[in-house]
Amino acid sequence: MSITCDVAVLGGGTGGYVAAIRAAQLGKDVVIIEEDKLGGTCLHRGCIPSKSLLRSAEVYAEIKESESYGIETNGATLVFPKVQQRKTDIVEKLHQGVQYLMRKNKIKVLYGKGRVTGPSIFSPKSGGVAVELSDGEMETIIPTNLIIATGSRPRVLPGLEPDGIYILSSDEALVMEQLPKSMVIVGGGVIGVEWASMLNDFGVEVTIVEAANQLLPLEDEDIARELHNLFTRRGIKVITGGQVLADTYEVQNGHVSIGVKIGEQQQILEADQLLVSIGRQANVENIGIENTDVRTERGFIAVNSFMQTGEAHIYAIGDVIGGLQLAHVASHEGIAAVNHLAGETVHLYPSHLIPRCVYTRPEVASVGYTEKESRALGYDVKVGKFPFQAIGKSLVQGSKDGFVKVIADQNTNDILGVHMIGVHVTDLISEAALAQVLDATPWEVSQMIHPHPTLSEIMGEAMLAVDGKAIGL
Repeated sequence: MSITCDVAVLGGGTGGYVAAIRAAQLGKDVVIIEEDKLGGTCLHRGCIPSKSLLRSAEVYAEIKESESYGIETNGATLVFPKVQQRKTDIVEKLHQGVQYLMRKNKIKVLYGKGRVTGPSIFSPKSGGVAVELSDGEMETIIPTNLIIATGSRPRVLPGLEPDGIYILSSDEALVMEQLPKSMVIVGGGVIGVEWASMLNDFGVEVTIVEAANQLLPLEDEDIARELHNLFTRRGIKVITGGQVLADTYEVQNGHVSIGVKIGEQQQILEADQLLVSIGRQANVENIGIENTDVRTERGFIAVNSFMQTGEAHIYAIGDVIGGLQLAHVASHEGIAAVNHLAGETVHLYPSHLIPRCVYTRPEVASVGYTEKESRALGYDVKVGKFPFQAIGKSLVQGSKDGFVKVIADQNTNDILGVHMIGVHVTDLISEAALAQVLDATPWEVSQMIHPHPTLSEIMGEAMLAVDGKAIGL
């Protein structure tokens, strides 16, 4: 049996279902093939569940510090199963919402394993999809256009493969039934630092090891340095420039130990568990792309600026194409792909104009080039920084750590990058992103009246600081 449609989407994660909705809005007949659950990694094993746990950890930390707000408590008890249940309830509510959107937009969802087929009597051009449904039946989809949105999974470090007991990836960590007393985290990128912050707030003894010379290797050096210092102040042990020696890994008496090489020195780290967070790899295996002219580069599907692969009617979006592996990027790419196949106007942004967020305590957010990148690109830069401790609302919130850093071109006054670390900066970064999209100057942003008292006042002050004109310092 075969089904014809205008657009088939292989993968129902954030990018996939957003692309499907956009296609339906344009009057296309759409089919989604999803192996597991709609919502993909972001909803079920990434953004949403991890941020739910991070929020519980933040509340727990605030309660423990409540005396600084003039509130005395008789102690707080962490009931981790209830923390996990809250996470599960949030995920399920949002999952139901995605299912509703499929019904609302009349999108057909097939649950099963999809595999792209080559040219056949049914599909004169490659791009048909054979689907082994969850009930064992087979279905063939013959689309006019195919969008591959199969996502990614945690990268595995050879010799430190997750076993769900002593070695965890973020997937296994999200479903822990109880917290360990201690954890070594391998990898100080976004996932690693978020878990370090969360576990520390929950009372776990944390050591984080990053091979690069700073946490968050892709972020501005000043931001990474501040996060390092704040983590250290909280009792998190931070090791940068450290190479984990997988062949030294051992389990003894219910504890793990592993060697770390730092320069010419070597030390042994011990903990209850090991969390490996060294990035994510694309799900390109066993989806049939070898039957097509779709190519991969460095493990990711290669696409052009319109998300087209080596076959013009086959598109790919999201984590499977690499780049910034972020849910909002996948959504934007999905909309761009559909707009292109439908002949609509396509709006795409250079990757450096896409905002990036890290949900540690305090949060980190950025858009544009780092200072180091700006100088390497040949810009004559000027920099403004403004601390949260000089913002009234920050003191009211009880979160005075961090700052906003603005990098601008000395010659044109264009904003090159904005980098933040502090309370709720993930909610502040969009103003900076809009400023860069509109090619604004620091002066133009500073002239917007920011309400008082708000955290957003720091944007105006940091923009003024670029030319040494900040009011509050």
